Amino acid sequence: MEGDCLSCIKYLMFIFNFFIFLGGSLLLAVGVWVLVDPMGFREIVAANPLLFTGVYVVLAMGAMLFLLGFLGCCGAVRENKCLLLFFFMLILFIFLTELAAAILAFLFREQLNREYFTRELKRHYQGHNTTDVFSSTWNAVMTTFDCCGVSSPEDFEESMFRLINPSKMVPEACCQRAAYYVDMEQCVGGSMAFRYNKGCYSAMMDYFETYIYMSGALAIMVLTIELFAMVFAMCLFRGIQ
Repeated sequence: MEGDCLSCIKYLMFIFNFFIFLGGSLLLAVGVWVLVDPMGFREIVAANPLLFTGVYVVLAMGAMLFLLGFLGCCGAVRENKCLLLFFFMLILFIFLTELAAAILAFLFREQLNREYFTRELKRHYQGHNTTDVFSSTWNAVMTTFDCCGVSSPEDFEESMFRLINPSKMVPEACCQRAAYYVDMEQCVGGSMAFRYNKGCYSAMMDYFETYIYMSGALAIMVLTIELFAMVFAMCLFRGIQ
């Protein structure tokens, strides 16, 4: 009976580590996808140190989970106590790191609100024809999501952009591009008929809402799998003679 139970734990651990292996592969794919820049996100990521660091954290965690799943599968099949103990300590460290990162993201989420982005836009955005990374990032965002400002085009009032370009109400990136009748001068002069009037904050939240929920569900699933993998690793470690 003991041998049957040990064999069952071994194969269950193999299955859970196989899912960890797949999760690591998925994180690696997401990190590489962002770096390959399929939708022009590289400038956005590069302009924000937090996002820039986050991409490489995702890549590192993906590579670690990829290797961890592979080692866990090997340790379960070969019933190697040293490999199982190393696997347990490593996955415990990863589990605690991911849990701490999730808690910090939850605690500091309020700092990245609409008011924060509006304040930064007013202080640092310079316009369309500039090499400034912050301005180029916002131009890419407004062009990609067909939006203007954070909440609305009125965000550019009393901003650095208006000080540099007193004759313009909004930058060229706010102007509609699909319609052939767009008058660029009227658009930057403040005409609502030729510009996008939806704010980028709402546009991006609408676009990424599904992906945010998917990411949260994936994170919970990965943490659960890691927890079960640690339990099975310790049970298998104690059961090996």
